[in-house]
Amino acid sequence: MKNYFLLFLFSLGVSFASFAQQIFPFQNPDLLVEQRVDDLVSRMTVSEKISQLMDEAPAIDRLAVPQYNWWNECLHGVARAGYATVFPQSISIAASWDQDLIFDVASVISDEARAKHHEFVRRGERGIYQGLTFWSPNINIFRDPRWGRGHETYGEDPYLTGQMGMEFVRGLQGDDDKYLKVVATAKHYAVHSGPEPLRHEFDAQVSERDLQETYLPAFRTLVVDGGVYSVMGAYNRFRGEACCANTGLFDILRNKWNFDGYFVSDCGAIADIWEYHKVVPDAASAAALAVKEGCDLNCGSTYNSLKEAVEKGLITEDELDVSVKRLFAARFKLGMFDPVENVPYAQIPFSVNNNAAHHVLARQAARESIVLLKNESQTLPFSKDIKTIAVIGPNADDIESLWGNYSGVPSDPVTVLKGIQHKLSPQAKVLYAQGCDLADGIPEMKAIPSIYLETADGEQGLKAEYFANSKWEGAPLYTQVDDNIDFCWDIDTPDPRLAPGSYSIRWTGYLVAPKSGTYYFSDWGKPFMTIKIGDDEKGGKNEHHPRMRELKVDLKAGEKYKVEVKYQNYYGDATARLLWSVPQEDRLQQAVETASQADVVVLALGLNERLEGEEMKIQIDGFSGGDRTSLDLPATQVELMKAVVATGKPVALVLINGSALSVNWAADNVPAILTAGYPGQQGGNAIADVLFGDYNPAGRLPVTYYKSVEQLPPFEDYNMDGRTYRYFTQEPLYPFGFGLSYTTFNYSNLQISPNILMGDKVAVSVDVTNTGDLDGDEVVQLYLTDEKASTPRPIRQLEGFKRVHLKKGETKTVNFNLEPRQLSMINSKDARVVEPGWFTVSVGGEQPGFSGRADASSTATVSGRFVVKGKPILLDE
Repeated sequence: MKNYFLLFLFSLGVSFASFAQQIFPFQNPDLLVEQRVDDLVSRMTVSEKISQLMDEAPAIDRLAVPQYNWWNECLHGVARAGYATVFPQSISIAASWDQDLIFDVASVISDEARAKHHEFVRRGERGIYQGLTFWSPNINIFRDPRWGRGHETYGEDPYLTGQMGMEFVRGLQGDDDKYLKVVATAKHYAVHSGPEPLRHEFDAQVSERDLQETYLPAFRTLVVDGGVYSVMGAYNRFRGEACCANTGLFDILRNKWNFDGYFVSDCGAIADIWEYHKVVPDAASAAALAVKEGCDLNCGSTYNSLKEAVEKGLITEDELDVSVKRLFAARFKLGMFDPVENVPYAQIPFSVNNNAAHHVLARQAARESIVLLKNESQTLPFSKDIKTIAVIGPNADDIESLWGNYSGVPSDPVTVLKGIQHKLSPQAKVLYAQGCDLADGIPEMKAIPSIYLETADGEQGLKAEYFANSKWEGAPLYTQVDDNIDFCWDIDTPDPRLAPGSYSIRWTGYLVAPKSGTYYFSDWGKPFMTIKIGDDEKGGKNEHHPRMRELKVDLKAGEKYKVEVKYQNYYGDATARLLWSVPQEDRLQQAVETASQADVVVLALGLNERLEGEEMKIQIDGFSGGDRTSLDLPATQVELMKAVVATGKPVALVLINGSALSVNWAADNVPAILTAGYPGQQGGNAIADVLFGDYNPAGRLPVTYYKSVEQLPPFEDYNMDGRTYRYFTQEPLYPFGFGLSYTTFNYSNLQISPNILMGDKVAVSVDVTNTGDLDGDEVVQLYLTDEKASTPRPIRQLEGFKRVHLKKGETKTVNFNLEPRQLSMINSKDARVVEPGWFTVSVGGEQPGFSGRADASSTATVSGRFVVKGKPILLDE
């Protein structure tokens, strides 16, 4: 009876230690974590230990250990757990080059994460996306713009990625001396960046130089300097060994970097070890190998085979204990076994979630992330006195284009069209035309209006049956007519009588097509939804993409078609939407006519997560499996852009995109271009702020914009030659680090000590002056070139950056200190050394050698040299 009472207390979020006498030493919060972990694990059976090594860890009733699900996501806001503040996608906020900003954003995300977790626990819910262990950030190097998941990263540069990722980790994990706020996870360790369709089977082969100078530095920064408490392994092999059971990678992580947290596999990656990589013959061997090498947690179920592995002598209980203890150490550090009053982060109220102050920060983050690429003849900013403006394009009024992968649900997303409407007076005319689809076969989807739906009895809407189980079994709890299917229940259920994670809904009736033609239907259902229109059916479960099941059906005007939609909820977050795209005619002509009526045009083009993302089924021109085969805009958008520009109206092109675009024609023919990335819930307001001069843009590209995919080596080749600004010798369309402002800046008085003794730091300072007419931010970038190395080195590499605000006419001195490691290299013997020789330092608002920002009154960069004297020194990895 006592154990059942303990379970009841735990379901309410009440720790036993805070309510009654402590039965076990591990329940004593005054003991050291190591002592508590040792005590708890010593009381567990082998079967209990194995059960705790998978993401769905069950309760251990006799020890009053509650169940725990390790899988949660917060890449740019808490995801898949109801309404949350949605910030710009990672690649977008990387364009801010603002370390303080990303720390503040991560701190807000972890506030909301804690608030949600404790609310779930108070409700007795401990399922997926409800815990405190988050599988973010993604710090893989975006080495090739074709990779569909690149927008989850901080770009192509190891230093920028490491610095932004480190601040994100610090904001997530907090600064308490005893407790972690949440656990952050650096992923995907280590050499991983597509192609998506091959990720379960390919073997990445790179030189030691590329490994140590490109693929590992950001991970080292997060582990050594950022204290990240979790690392996730990649799906692929590296040098013949699976990344989740890789001797060399684990040796670096554990022994050279002294990582003392836990390691988690990507989902299904342990099964890949034997099923696709064929490293070992069966699941038991794969599980044993992974645990022994150092993979503590299996996202998946392959570790169920550890029981067989123990019986066969493939692994010992002591070896299991190592991983079990690492995992429980994390749970103790999160305060999961302590009285809630002891844990400061447990006091964060649920009301903090999605509050107004967080929306303000989301807008600021989006503004700072916008990069102005072109502004011919000061086309921007537009005047607010404008009488008529046309907002045109498939990304102009599509909320899905505001974010990318692993997004939460915003309560009030602001599209480009909506942001411009907010900005202008009621007297101004804001005209809108979609113009074209995002791409051929990728139409804009909207909720089906109720007028086109009817029940079997002829009522408007659909018959809805709500079941108090997750499998539509038996009689429904209740039945009603719903106008349409367009619901987000947040973390609640449609009715208090329905339990989260244990209900299902079935809608039935008829759809009456308003016109003849080809319709597209899509379910947007989390976590599971299927749709059937007539005899055509689509649907299924997909953790990464809530909407990947699109149905193409030819319908005749006025005819009735049977509709059946089934929704199943097996975790708390709940969204159910039935979307469609009605056949459209003459959209291009309508767009041209709309543009012709306006004084100026905002053209919103680009991409969204329906085109680029994780392991997708998409196969259309330019896009394959989530990756890209071309860097061009989709052909439908290029046609629209040329037609609108041909009207002769002033055009500002707003790119909504997660990866580089070869907008060569636009660069030559459109007077103003900016990229907002995937700007998050406040993207429309932020874009309007920049377009109309209420914010002076200062973002910088975190990736190179190439002129064509033809400038790149083969996608499958992981060698860095010819990739990214560090090794790219051709002329880019827009270089890494590039971005314009509405004001101008001058650099002067570069100070560097000319002679540096081996092992000393290098102090650099420079004066930056705002020489224009507006206040604004400037991103000061420091690049280093090794002029006399014994082995090939990058053309240049970023080794410092600071975003500073300068009022017009103001001058500030910006200081940098280069550590000896920043001067190091991997030599011909694959050792990390600092060699004597000459180095060139360039500091400015862009890379040296480009004149995109300079004018007659400004100097974009200044350069100087220093020499390092003394004998070479070896550095640890």
